[in-house]
Amino acid sequence: MCAFHLTRRRTMAPPPRLDRLSIWDPIHLGVDEYATDVACTLIYRHLLLAGEPGAGKSNALNLVVAHAALSTDCELWLMDSKRVELGPWRELAERFVGPNLDHAIDTLAELQAEIDHRYDLLDSGRRRKIESADQLPVIMLVIDELAYYSATIGEKRQRETFAMLLRDVVARGRAAGIIVVAATQRPSSDIIPTSLRDLFGYRLAFRCTTDSSSDIVLGHGWASRGYDASTIDPAERGIGWLLAEGGIPRRMRCAYLTDQQVSAIAAYALQLRYPPTQADEPPEDPHEQDQHPDHLPAEHDQDGEDTDV
Repeated sequence: MCAFHLTRRRTMAPPPRLDRLSIWDPIHLGVDEYATDVACTLIYRHLLLAGEPGAGKSNALNLVVAHAALSTDCELWLMDSKRVELGPWRELAERFVGPNLDHAIDTLAELQAEIDHRYDLLDSGRRRKIESADQLPVIMLVIDELAYYSATIGEKRQRETFAMLLRDVVARGRAAGIIVVAATQRPSSDIIPTSLRDLFGYRLAFRCTTDSSSDIVLGHGWASRGYDASTIDPAERGIGWLLAEGGIPRRMRCAYLTDQQVSAIAAYALQLRYPPTQADEPPEDPHEQDQHPDHLPAEHDQDGEDTDV
């Protein structure tokens, strides 16, 4: 599998600028109750989505993954316990994990090692975070369903290992250009402990069964202040409260992608990343730059600004 992905990286040709998006750009999610566009910039951030089954979580995931798939400066690492929610994007993924906890643990350990490598590069360049000018792709890890890997299958020791690795990736990944998007239909304290939830800069709560479940996603006390996902009408699929880091929850409706649209976007993204006109095994380009450069430029004086919705 690794050799396959390395081959695809060598044959991937950058498409024209107008034909692609960038993971550094805001991701369109939908509109708020005032018909204002809602978008979030996930670089240096993570996104947590939760809500009861059928509330719109899977569609929101597809919106985020679609943007990432069309962004040729982003690698997709996907974990899907059912294999069908993120299945349309499987051919675009550098890593795809199904209902296998050992595989999930190995993948997180690999991502943890990548983070360590990137921090070595940053340290050698006296830098604090990856920037868009660097020769390193942003990696987006998407997990659906979080509860399956952290509380359902395997032995307790395995689940604890998964949870420990995930927390480290979420905690240290931001500056290293790692984005985590995690979704669950079981917003409970054992699935989303406070220590993990508070590391997500964006939290999107679709309809929940109780006000306490809503607070587990958004944060304690928001339900009592009127931001309660349990009051969302069950018939209003795609409606949720989006909390941006440092702000207040914002009621919004996610845009909707049909299965046909998802398939069409995935097919187009595949053409952008791996043009069919190229040979499967072209000669190595002696001038091609390494995927992981030996050094990074010196740190700039100015820091990147936080972007909220």
